[in-house]
Amino acid sequence: MDAYDALPFPRTDVAMNTLHFVRGIEDPAIFNHSMRTYLYGRFLGEQQGLQPDRDYDDELLFLGCLLHDSGLSPEGNGDQRFDLDGADLATRFLTEQGVSPERVEVVWDAIALHLHYEIAMRKRPEIALVTAGAGLDLGDDNPPVLPAGYADRVHAVLPRLHAAAVLHDTIVSQALDKPHKAPPFSMPGELVRQQTQGTWPTWKQLMTQPYGWNDYAGYDDHQPKP
Repeated sequence: MDAYDALPFPRTDVAMNTLHFVRGIEDPAIFNHSMRTYLYGRFLGEQQGLQPDRDYDDELLFLGCLLHDSGLSPEGNGDQRFDLDGADLATRFLTEQGVSPERVEVVWDAIALHLHYEIAMRKRPEIALVTAGAGLDLGDDNPPVLPAGYADRVHAVLPRLHAAAVLHDTIVSQALDKPHKAPPFSMPGELVRQQTQGTWPTWKQLMTQPYGWNDYAGYDDHQPKP
């Protein structure tokens, strides 16, 4: 771990065990992204006046960041969207580590909500800063000004390794193998649609699938003509 000595992250037994676990199952590009997510999330918290272990639980933030893309690993690749698969893998792993159910629930929420910015940002810092940190690492629409040389120092220890491209290809590869992992109108679904040039069903088509309630039967006949 000498390469990470200069990085400010918690060194508790659970934190270190999780670091070793995630590094062993994830593509290096995704692992480095997860570590940077924590560093950027912590930085963004400081910009808001939030101090680790005063205003939020630093270990929980670290665990959520490290595990937030674990659903993109072979071990985490289940039958749900990758964010939910990762949340469930985190639950299993942290429970085996003896983490209390209350703390595991915070990590589960942080991972499961990290694709839902507007919701995550209304939650406690241990959840919100996972989403914020991941967004900054992948290209925030309105990024803050980082201190001079900060990103260079982070990338020297945690090189990008084509992170955005690797994340995209891993999400799409999982979904092409298991299409139910990329439902219409979800982020994975949109990436698959872009890759395959496929089309999504319309609202009306979705509402007239098997077990629909025939809400459109005769409806169009009673609507005003343009």
